[in-house]
Amino acid sequence: MAGSPFAWIDEQAHQRRQAGLVRTLRPRPADSALLDLASNDYLGLARHPEITAAAAAAAHRWGAGATGSRLVSGTTGLHAELERELADFCGFEAALVFSSGYAANLAAVTALAPHGSLVVSDAGNHASLIDGCRLARGATQVVAHADPDAVGKALGTHEGPAVVVSDTVFSVDGDAAPLAGLATVCRAHGAALLVDDAHGLGVLGRGGRGAPHAAGLAGAPDVVVTVTLSKSFGSQGGAVLGPAPVIDHLVNAARTFIFDTGLAPAAAGAALAAIGLLRREPARADRARAVATALHTRLTAEGLEAVRPDAAVVSVRAPSPERAVRWAADCREAGLAVGCFRPPSVPDGISRLRLTARADLTDAQIEQAVRVVSENR
Repeated sequence: MAGSPFAWIDEQAHQRRQAGLVRTLRPRPADSALLDLASNDYLGLARHPEITAAAAAAAHRWGAGATGSRLVSGTTGLHAELERELADFCGFEAALVFSSGYAANLAAVTALAPHGSLVVSDAGNHASLIDGCRLARGATQVVAHADPDAVGKALGTHEGPAVVVSDTVFSVDGDAAPLAGLATVCRAHGAALLVDDAHGLGVLGRGGRGAPHAAGLAGAPDVVVTVTLSKSFGSQGGAVLGPAPVIDHLVNAARTFIFDTGLAPAAAGAALAAIGLLRREPARADRARAVATALHTRLTAEGLEAVRPDAAVVSVRAPSPERAVRWAADCREAGLAVGCFRPPSVPDGISRLRLTARADLTDAQIEQAVRVVSENR
């Protein structure tokens, strides 16, 4: 009798245990005494009463779910309003909302990289951009991290449509991409620039309008931006921003838009309320960056190796995957939740603790976080 068709899974599980790379789910309680520096709630809006009330009101009016794909029954007046507000807030001609930032990235990369095209992808890009490159029909060339010269060399080898793909702020170390340099190289070669502003929206740019806005690229005819609604906006979902013809093309060609159920009304309502709140309270973006700087300054003063943050992500190097897991667990025992990044999630193989700077953190909480991380190293 033949063996189990999943026997190979046992071997992979054994290899993960040996390497200290086993991942487990840990359901979080509705209320927790932990100081949370692990989430991506950069502006502290996920539990803001105005945001949660908007989510509840949207669910009550429009229903719990979108009921279908956006092209069938999944588009409501709320979705259309959110798209208009997103485009206006970030400075782009049009926007298209998706069920997640992951789906938005898959859509943008695959729909803008047809047969015969070249995709130039930064080596540090998020998994969703990498998967988009894998699914795209064009050829992909991965280049050195944050290196416009390497991008230019790659573009120089290709004749035909090309798109350069990069995060604006990289999720592992929190460093920013050289957007102005990338745009210059793209324009010299007639290539499009597609950037994922998941970690820039709400934190960078005037009043949190994002990294492309800060770089003077908002509304440019050769720039397309993807965003998530699940970080600074405290909600869920994603969107693509760009020229109207590009957005129209996505409606007709992006499979993760055409065949996926639309974003739930509650999430759309929450994101829409977050934009309104950020318009009224633009200093939240400044505070998130100030908290990140304070965390970095105090951690390095304690002798820890932390990467200077360009937005709200503070990365602290760990000596090994096993030590990173133990370090994060010890911090949790001491009342602090931090992220733990290990291979293969980190492209350079260096494990890290990842701390989220939140706009609603007090100075006392910053000191608490630094003390716990330092004492449990």
